Amino acid sequence: MPLAPTHFRALLVDETAPRVRIERLPAQRLPDAAVILAVEYSALNYKDALAVSGRGKIVRRFPMVPGIDAAGRVIESNDPRYPEGSQVVATGWGIGERHWGGYAERMAVDPDWLVPLPEGLDARRAMLLGTAGLTAMLALLKLERAGIAADQGAVLVSGASGGVGAWAIALLAGAGYEVHALSGKPEQREWLRALGASEVLPREGFVDDVRPLGSTRWAAAVDNAGGEILSAILPRIRPEGAVAAIGLAAGMTLATTVAPFILRGVSLLGINSVETPYALRLEAWDRLARLPAARFAEIDAGTLTLDQLEQASNQMIEGKLHGRHLVVPG
Repeated sequence: MPLAPTHFRALLVDETAPRVRIERLPAQRLPDAAVILAVEYSALNYKDALAVSGRGKIVRRFPMVPGIDAAGRVIESNDPRYPEGSQVVATGWGIGERHWGGYAERMAVDPDWLVPLPEGLDARRAMLLGTAGLTAMLALLKLERAGIAADQGAVLVSGASGGVGAWAIALLAGAGYEVHALSGKPEQREWLRALGASEVLPREGFVDDVRPLGSTRWAAAVDNAGGEILSAILPRIRPEGAVAAIGLAAGMTLATTVAPFILRGVSLLGINSVETPYALRLEAWDRLARLPAARFAEIDAGTLTLDQLEQASNQMIEGKLHGRHLVVPG
């Protein structure tokens, strides 16, 4: 029997046992916000997996509804920008960390966190993209604005098997770039090639014998790893090239020299998808909406229910999942 409109189903994580639970909550439990969504889809990101599994300090307030991405329909609104019935997407701004996120049938959001779903995207495709696709597109836009054209040479994508890495490969390849993928998961080589990588490099040995200036190989890179991986990428970028820095899976410390920057003119471009200005978010989502259907099919790994999330989160952290797994809260 469908839930009464006055209640909604949600996955909660807490500090006390049971740490993960699924509850039927009264609508009054929703945080105060100007817009209420009926969530159609969320997604399982690595950050969400850390939050649900408890293996990372992601959640800042308890109890918390995780889910850093959400797409759905506005059912209540005090903001004229988003009338009832509007289709919207929500990412960033601490959703699922400091503010209740998308692993629920209902979600209360600040309207400034929203973007109207552009023509060409439905809620499912929006969540196949989510924070991962948005971040990858922001990286592509910055590389383009830095003057990195497709005819200047190959672009390396590190952390290629993750959500952002996979979308970065697909977006770069779709824009005409030659893409090389760096991955520590050799079993995913064929999938990375299917996404658009012309070459897949093993992570093993990549950081060995790194010098202040190495032999140049790539015109640019999209780095999802940070740490020693980013330190090993910078000396191998061609003169006037650029690296879009997105993640820190390999660590926050950057051990490098100024040589790539002052002797080769390499640019290090930071990507912050959490608090992206509204105009830039609109630009990125509008461009994502123009992607061909085949791009979504290649990255769609299926759907999960709230009841399956805890197991799937552990599998993701253990490296047993790839592609984009959507979450249906109902």
